[in-house]
Amino acid sequence: MAVIAGERLMAKATARRGERALGWCALLAVAASAVMSLAVAPPDAEQGNVQRLMYVHVPSAWLAYLSFFIVFVASVAYLRTHKIRWDRLAAASAEVGVLFTALTIVLGMLWGKPVWGAWWTWDPRITTTTILLLIYVGYLAVRRLPESPARRARWAAVIGVVGFVDVPIVQLSVTWWRSLHQGPSVRLLGETTMAPVMLAALLVAVGAFTLLYCYLIALRLRVGRLEERAIGEALSPRLGVPPSGAPGTVPGEEVVPSA
Repeated sequence: MAVIAGERLMAKATARRGERALGWCALLAVAASAVMSLAVAPPDAEQGNVQRLMYVHVPSAWLAYLSFFIVFVASVAYLRTHKIRWDRLAAASAEVGVLFTALTIVLGMLWGKPVWGAWWTWDPRITTTTILLLIYVGYLAVRRLPESPARRARWAAVIGVVGFVDVPIVQLSVTWWRSLHQGPSVRLLGETTMAPVMLAALLVAVGAFTLLYCYLIALRLRVGRLEERAIGEALSPRLGVPPSGAPGTVPGEEVVPSA
């Protein structure tokens, strides 16, 4: 039942009307986040204005976690159902996750230079985040292998499930090992070391980036469907099968070719 509910929600969110609504909501939320981060929240007492990078750095890291969690869930769903829509969602989320993981590392370097005096250190958080990036770059590389779609999707799904193990390692690295990276400012029990206005600005930024993620996924899924339709129409005369939507096909049916 959970899988069916997820499929219905995904279909509604990725429809053109849902995509436009997500786009406007994301735009307004990002604008509100910019106002909160640059005008409302004060500079840090010790780091000054460079601390404002936190309002992009932390939400980018959150989006990386969210993206790879969706890859994990969609990969499990694909391995259970073999429905191509779950493989498509995993691929789209992995692309967004790689983008924001790379952004997290770059912003961390920009923040680390004035604070630590170096662009790069082999800090546990930085090292495990880099490993996370390499895992999902490899995931995307597997999706380009010249294999049958079903076999390629299975391999990618396995990597999507196993690779997620590194996400909690990244999050807990500052607790498990001695690290230059500061510990979490907001804990699960609601404890925080941040001023209320700075915490509010951070939460608005996290919400804005989450809406941005939803919009990017909806957009990428639509592009993916168009790409698959174009490939299917180009190959259908050679294979002797009618293109999707032509007489003799079942509307909405999705089939993964066997290996």
